[in-house]
Amino acid sequence: MTIRLHDYWRSSASYRVRIGLNLVGLGYEPRSVDLIKGEQRGGTHLERNPQGLVPALEIDGLLLTQSLAILEYLDETRGAGWLPPNAAGRARVRAIAQAVAVDIHPICNLRVARHAEATGGIPMTEWMGHFIPLGLEGVEGLLARGETGRYCHGDTVSLADICLVPQVYNALRWNVSLDPFPRIRAIAEACEALPAFAAAHPDKVMPK
Repeated sequence: MTIRLHDYWRSSASYRVRIGLNLVGLGYEPRSVDLIKGEQRGGTHLERNPQGLVPALEIDGLLLTQSLAILEYLDETRGAGWLPPNAAGRARVRAIAQAVAVDIHPICNLRVARHAEATGGIPMTEWMGHFIPLGLEGVEGLLARGETGRYCHGDTVSLADICLVPQVYNALRWNVSLDPFPRIRAIAEACEALPAFAAAHPDKVMPK
């Protein structure tokens, strides 16, 4: 059965799922949902995801939404090992992952930043320049304690790394310096050297 990923090339949430699919070696058919054109609000996509968001993944006869839910499904069904075997380790990995996906990403979502610009007169670059470093400061603090190694948790790629790398891409896109966040920068560089991460990069999947 064909696996189909409905995504947008620059979407952080979609980027996470592309990384996950690559890591477990699952080929997929990409289906672009152009957020700039508003295709996510069209009837066809709303049938897939009533939230009008990406990604949506067709796999195993299911239609899955929400990137963290999709990644945990892949972890559970494909034995990816993105969560540590012990409860404390799983809690730590989930905390770092959610610090990105739940705390930073929603505030810096394009529709939120656009609304702030349209209604509050806050330039998008200023919005991103405030909230992204604020969020990354917290993540850097989490990485300063616990079992940080080559990656967010030890020397094995985890759910936290899959969430962190797209956020780093987004930070650089908005000219946020990573100099204050040496742990984040080092982990991102280590991850980006892996083929599964490199192949998922927006520059590699952007429409021609």
